Amino acid sequence: MSRGVVLERPDDLPSWFEPLLSRVAECRSEDFSVLRKPAGTNGRSSAVLVLLGESADGPDLLILQRAATMRNHAGQPAFPGGATDPEDADAIATALREADEEVGLDPSSAEALALLPELWIPVSRFTVNPVLAWWRHPHPVRPRQLTEVAHVARLPISELADPANRIRVRHPSGWIGPAFQVRGLLVWGFTAGVISVLLDMAGWARPWEPGRVVDLPDAEAPVPAARGGAPDEVVP
Repeated sequence: MSRGVVLERPDDLPSWFEPLLSRVAECRSEDFSVLRKPAGTNGRSSAVLVLLGESADGPDLLILQRAATMRNHAGQPAFPGGATDPEDADAIATALREADEEVGLDPSSAEALALLPELWIPVSRFTVNPVLAWWRHPHPVRPRQLTEVAHVARLPISELADPANRIRVRHPSGWIGPAFQVRGLLVWGFTAGVISVLLDMAGWARPWEPGRVVDLPDAEAPVPAARGGAPDEVVP
């Protein structure tokens, strides 16, 4: 079992970041996923950046959409991130490096605040370390690796929490999980599961009726592990 760890509490942290940051220290891996890494399994380490910033629309979350031509996770929205490289000092270094490579994020503009519990992704045999960070100095970002990233978006928390934008999706395997339809993106799977839990932890979630279920259009999409166009530029 893995637990969350708070790393920093800056004095000038926006008030909306609480109670999320306090709750992170209490959360466990089972709050996010029902799957456990089998004993003796050597999964590959990876990290994703859960980057919260603020714009004219209020607090928001940075999300990218994978290119439709990718062999794995084609067209799927995700947090910036990827596999750990030997030269990476830790999960924070991995998450910031990947965000720089994928969308041009200046690592100095973001401040890592906490590590969420490690999560196991059996379909890829990855151990994922989500890094919760504050985008202290937002700046324009855009896809840098066009073969991997098709689109970048800053999704307002208010729109993610809007009951009108929350649905469930059904995988061909029968798996049903949370999803969000926001600004032309269908966010589902691991990413949606993490977002759903964070909305609840932060007190941002609004009551909604999880009745509507949408079938995933891609029958080859991998089963998620979590519960729960043209190149563009996203500006603050």
